[in-house]
Amino acid sequence: MATDVIMPQMGFDMEEGTVVRWLKAEGDHVDRGEPIVEVETDKATVEVESFASGLLRRIVITEGITVPVGQVIGIIGAADEDLPSSPAPSPSMGEDQDDSPSVTTDTPTAVSEPTAPEPTPAAKPDRLLVSPLARRIAEEKGVDLSSIAGTGPKGRITKEDVLAAAEAPAPVPAETGGVTQLSRMGQTIARRMTQSKHDMPHFYVTASVDMTKAMALREEINELWAGEARLTVNDLIIKASALALAKFPAFNSHYADGAIKAGPAINIGVAIALEDGLIAPAILDCGRKSLKEISVASRDLSTRARDGVLRPEEYAEATVAISNLGMFQVDSFIAIINPLQSASIAVGSVSKQPVVRDGQITVADIMQCTISADHRVVNGAEAAQFVNEIKANLERPAGLLL
Repeated sequence: MATDVIMPQMGFDMEEGTVVRWLKAEGDHVDRGEPIVEVETDKATVEVESFASGLLRRIVITEGITVPVGQVIGIIGAADEDLPSSPAPSPSMGEDQDDSPSVTTDTPTAVSEPTAPEPTPAAKPDRLLVSPLARRIAEEKGVDLSSIAGTGPKGRITKEDVLAAAEAPAPVPAETGGVTQLSRMGQTIARRMTQSKHDMPHFYVTASVDMTKAMALREEINELWAGEARLTVNDLIIKASALALAKFPAFNSHYADGAIKAGPAINIGVAIALEDGLIAPAILDCGRKSLKEISVASRDLSTRARDGVLRPEEYAEATVAISNLGMFQVDSFIAIINPLQSASIAVGSVSKQPVVRDGQITVADIMQCTISADHRVVNGAEAAQFVNEIKANLERPAGLLL
């Protein structure tokens, strides 16, 4: 039986997505779980995996077209299987969309069997077809995309095109009346954070964590790993938080429609600063990962987030987020809770401070950890227990290795 490939919903308020690149051609074999297409959302580009095995019989939506969530973009089936008629395109596919990063073209004519490629339609002169990575590099380097002739498929502007154009002096970003317009990602972040603060009754609990033993353990582990991997302070915090979430599962849930909905797994989001704004993709199933597995996964996640390639579940399924500003020499701060979560963990820098031990003043490595919590889900006493569990895990770091 034929299986539809649909535009997935990656985020509770995602309404549409853009097909960036098909990773398979019509007629190619596809295995279940294999990445099949790259899709761009408001905040990232993600690889969508196939839910069935078979042949990619039909590409319904071609690269560069933006369609609503739930729209059929391709069909997988057997070689001898009769396919249904192509679904009618959404009305939005033919409309201009001012905030869309890609050109909107006429709906392609679907075919039942793989055929020779049809002539490439010309892009509208007032719209640009550009890869997300190329767009990000252009914004970083101040390159005017409208002045570049793309060398990619269908005239798509590639990373190489932007880097070549960047050799010329970078223009000053255009402003209108002294107001710089937010990027599409910036608009999404503004909308989500406003909704979060409006809907969630935030409260905050802070604890000082003695990181002296944890820092010593980190140094020893990095010597043992000898470059195979590198343990960061954030990796220790992620592991300590995962253990605390297993003990206090209320913080791994969220409020919805008068009920508390538990997260399916401990998926910890890691805040990553990009040129366009902040995202917090998830390290999935942290409760089952060792400290080394978390370290490797964290580095991989950060690299792919900056390259603009994330998987849908990493983008959408974080149950708690950790934000670390320690590298900016920030002592402490509070974070806004992401929608569909009930807590956010904010940590500052690890700094040497005087402390009293056994009646004597000594120097220790101290870090401030602040929990932002949704009062509809948890109360102050529970938040105090939760932050103190994270504190205990970090102050007895040998337990992070078990």
